[in-house]
Amino acid sequence: MNPNPRKRERSQQASVSAKTARLLRLFGQDARLRFSPRTVRAYEDNVSHFLRWLSSRGVELVDVKTSDIEAYQRQLFTARRPNGRPYAVGTQAGRIVAVKSFFRFLYRRLLVLRDPAASVELPHREHRLPRVVLTRKEALRILNVVRGNSPIVLRDRAVLETLYATGIRYSELARLTPYDVDTEERMLRVIQGKGRRDRYVPLTHAAARAIEAYLLKGRAKLVGRRKASYLFLSYLGGILHDGMVNKRLRRWAKKAGIKKHVTCHTFRHSVATHLLKNRADIRHIQALLGHQSLKSTERYTRVELSDLRKVIARAHPRGR
Repeated sequence: MNPNPRKRERSQQASVSAKTARLLRLFGQDARLRFSPRTVRAYEDNVSHFLRWLSSRGVELVDVKTSDIEAYQRQLFTARRPNGRPYAVGTQAGRIVAVKSFFRFLYRRLLVLRDPAASVELPHREHRLPRVVLTRKEALRILNVVRGNSPIVLRDRAVLETLYATGIRYSELARLTPYDVDTEERMLRVIQGKGRRDRYVPLTHAAARAIEAYLLKGRAKLVGRRKASYLFLSYLGGILHDGMVNKRLRRWAKKAGIKKHVTCHTFRHSVATHLLKNRADIRHIQALLGHQSLKSTERYTRVELSDLRKVIARAHPRGR
């Protein structure tokens, strides 16, 4: 559960000067124009971590040099979690990205004379293979086990079919409204996905039918007399939180006899992998998933390559 924003802001500013705290607030306001609330919170937390580190070394913000940021980067590399393990490269890179964005903001606003973070290189982030990917048969087994006419079951089936049809993220799924869905044209509008970008994605026939059934027989009963703007609702008529969605997905996966740890992102990885195996163009998959960079999509080609290795090991005369 997220802490109270005001308490979090006070704790962040406790060890930095009033002027620096004000700059951090201005940075947050500027970031909200371009990024999602979740990304803004991450940026603010990461910049706050850097500012506390500067304060502990007695370095004023206006005096920061490139060598200071590089020293901070080295500290992130050598730091250890409470369990003794190092921080992931993604965590380290996320903190440096936020610091670079912060100084870019300050320089753009003429609040510093130069950008000391401009030449700082990010640590190499390896695009790891998805941890859990469903086979086509496993995905269909989960979808086929969701049967019933109760509002919750109708909602779950519509959610599952939407996830498998479009590969959208949970954050995008949760913000959908009934006005974002055209079941006749079989089209879904994703408003301000990751990076604040809008996109349209096609729905399968099965997804369109499941959403129609949910809208006709399920959603009205979940809404009741409340005012609800979201498409997929909780049993109380509110927003469908990620913990509840993943809990329901795991429930249906278990009922289908799937032992894998299934989440919203599992369906995202799975639909991309299945499309690629069926020879879909990688740029079409990029558009579907809303990846800004093709590099993010290309990791699914590595999934197919790993499957190819298994086939060769099993079937090639010299593979055993």
